[in-house]
Amino acid sequence: MSALSPQQLAQQRLADVTGMDDSAIAHGQSTRSVYVYEAPVRLWHWINVLAITVLCVTGYFIGQPLPTMPGEASQHYVMGYIRFAHFAAGYIMAVGLLGRAYWALVGNHHARELFWVPLFQKAYWREVFNMLRWYLFLIPKPNQYVGHNPLARFAMFTGYLMLSLFMIVTGFALYGEGAQMGSWQETLFGWVIPLFGQSQDVHTFHRLGMWAMVIFITLHVYAAIREDIMGRQSIVSTMISGHRTFKD
Repeated sequence: MSALSPQQLAQQRLADVTGMDDSAIAHGQSTRSVYVYEAPVRLWHWINVLAITVLCVTGYFIGQPLPTMPGEASQHYVMGYIRFAHFAAGYIMAVGLLGRAYWALVGNHHARELFWVPLFQKAYWREVFNMLRWYLFLIPKPNQYVGHNPLARFAMFTGYLMLSLFMIVTGFALYGEGAQMGSWQETLFGWVIPLFGQSQDVHTFHRLGMWAMVIFITLHVYAAIREDIMGRQSIVSTMISGHRTFKD
């Protein structure tokens, strides 16, 4: 019988202590970790999650106000607080997106994936349809990607970035109505309301955009958790630690 190498001896001692067999040890050693998302990207992501949550909840009640409160109106400021939270979260979302755009210029190449999609590359679309087959349970295993997979990248660009820009522009246009002529909101975004026709039309499309964002977030959370379980790679924890772990 040949002598065991130092690495094999270490594995044997580990198996003796933990009760793991050789296959479990080999599986643990095959796990790979890659640093993907830098700290500013992760911080922006979770602040944005909070801001969008506040925007959706308060936006719903702005469109569907609470029942009339008892007593004198001067004793209550419920809608005032709701509107203030909505406006504050809107500013946070807008400023955060500007900061995210800046980090796309100075961060690593994964930070730029949100802002552009290689639409004219055949290989990209081939991978998009391959991932679509994976999400439809038509193939047993997806390809592995360090950053966003091609389908997720397309969804983030269209379903998050473009929709967020639409919500920010229409939101500031509506805010500019209250701020009135001469305010920077009205000066920069006053053209939006005439473009849609009237203020109520902008309100309607802004609210439809909120429901589109709710649908996108639902699909986004589902896909992230599904990939963690079935795709054999970390997704949710990657946006906490920054490291993507491949388990195969």
